[in-house]
Amino acid sequence: MKYLVFGSLNIDRTYTVPHFVSAGETMSASKMELFCGGKGFNQAVALARAGKEVYFAGAVGADGQMLLDALAADGIHDTYIKRTPGASGHAVIQVDPEGQNCIIILPGANGEITEADVDAVLADFGRGDMVVLQNEITCVAYILQKASEKGMTVVLNPSPWDARAETYDVRYVNYLLVNEVEGSSIAAETDPEAIVQAIHKAYPNVNLVLTLGSRGAVYCSAEGERHTAGIYRNAVADTTAAGDTFTGYFLAEITDSGDPHRALQRAAIASGISVTRKGASTSIPARREVDATDVRVLSEFLG
Repeated sequence: MKYLVFGSLNIDRTYTVPHFVSAGETMSASKMELFCGGKGFNQAVALARAGKEVYFAGAVGADGQMLLDALAADGIHDTYIKRTPGASGHAVIQVDPEGQNCIIILPGANGEITEADVDAVLADFGRGDMVVLQNEITCVAYILQKASEKGMTVVLNPSPWDARAETYDVRYVNYLLVNEVEGSSIAAETDPEAIVQAIHKAYPNVNLVLTLGSRGAVYCSAEGERHTAGIYRNAVADTTAAGDTFTGYFLAEITDSGDPHRALQRAAIASGISVTRKGASTSIPARREVDATDVRVLSEFLG
């Protein structure tokens, strides 16, 4: 199996603030830090640090060398990354004293992916390979369809949720990873159990992961098999890449062992470690760190 992440590459400008800025307010930040990010980038790094050989497809602008260097540092293949003359995508991130964040994203080069680009990339992948998608680049709907037609295992994390995400055909998806907001939008339900039931009924071929913040996560297979796990509690410094860390480690484990409960546990441990650190990709733990955290010892936290 080859792992292809077709997603976003962002330069993150992260500001440490006393609270999120309000309308009409001018605020001084205590610190500004520059990080490599983007949901695609973060998920690729998480997959690579979980032990997988990862290929990345996307686009960077003339200012994107730091992103390419960061991918190379984690051994991620950049053959399928388009170079454009404009600016790379970037994000402005506020982080408050509790480690919570709010984010503004400018697509930049991420908005320049074309159907021809997609066809060129997918020509080198086929049945049994995995493609991992988010919602920060153009042509996601086209990639879903074409990857499914090629027999690839299609993974969709439709984040950040917007009107475009509402148009994606989930019937092409093998693994759908959503939080409560995204799940509620797809299912037209608010209760977690109702969300799971509605998505399973509407898309019976989808393996669903619903993350519930501090209440852990739920997995429902295409066959209706259920698993749950709690979170690995830690002091929170920054939650920016926690969800992407969860996604990468979940996918690595589910393809290794085929055990959904263990995959949820591994993902919970990895994301629990990530929130203790500042930044996006810089917060994602290496596999050896996750391995060193004994799941059996943490069973009371993880359920």
